[in-house]
Amino acid sequence: MEKSSPTIWGKLSFSTAYHPEADGLAERMIQTLEDMVRTLCAYGLEFKDCDVFTHDWCTLLPALELAYKTSIHASTNQTPAILEKGWNPKLPQDSLRKELIEINPTASSFKGMLDKSRRHTVRFMEDSCAYAKDKWGKSHATPDFKLGDLVLVSTTNLNNIKGCKKLKDSFSGPFFIKALHGGNSVEVELSEELSDKHPTFPVSLVKPYKSSDSQNFPLRNKVPQVIPPFESSGIKNITKVLKERMLRTNKVREDLVRYSDPACEDE
Repeated sequence: MEKSSPTIWGKLSFSTAYHPEADGLAERMIQTLEDMVRTLCAYGLEFKDCDVFTHDWCTLLPALELAYKTSIHASTNQTPAILEKGWNPKLPQDSLRKELIEINPTASSFKGMLDKSRRHTVRFMEDSCAYAKDKWGKSHATPDFKLGDLVLVSTTNLNNIKGCKKLKDSFSGPFFIKALHGGNSVEVELSEELSDKHPTFPVSLVKPYKSSDSQNFPLRNKVPQVIPPFESSGIKNITKVLKERMLRTNKVREDLVRYSDPACEDE
């Protein structure tokens, strides 16, 4: 792929699960087309002409294509027809001359159907774009982290926490930020219990730590760093073999042992 991309005038843009916006242009176009087609299907937009012929949503697809190609996009401030061919196709109202005394009823009805379809499509496209922009802005606000801030780290990817997984704390900390890697990730100062973890986390797994009001909560003046209990992976010293048995036709030996740590429950 790296060798073939320059030959087709392409540019590689690698992405991760935390940066889905790398291919946002294609996703935006696919979402827009889906919303346009869904509008025609869901609302049952039909039209009966003078010949009592019913036009369903399939027959309105050419009008939908015309509305999409003649609509000005927010990213380019141009219509797709202008960027692709250099000219906009003529709309139905451009083909009908006002000085004509008599107009074919079927043509006039078809023109009304296209105009109605285009108005519906443009209105729902604008509503869909406004809704998507508002929803994305609420959940993807740019974090304002600084060096030395206290933050909480999500325990989603911390799989060695003791106890019930469903009842574990959603966030652990607080931890100090010691480095910023662009606007997408932060590096924190982890404790000894988390020393085997990578200290860099994406901003989607980090949230600011808010300290309690000392006047309203006098018992919370000094909040220690909350570290979830992790399973110890160190090597324990065996003091005594309590029982042994052979399994799998005397090929595997299993021992019941006692460790030197009296608080250990791994016997």
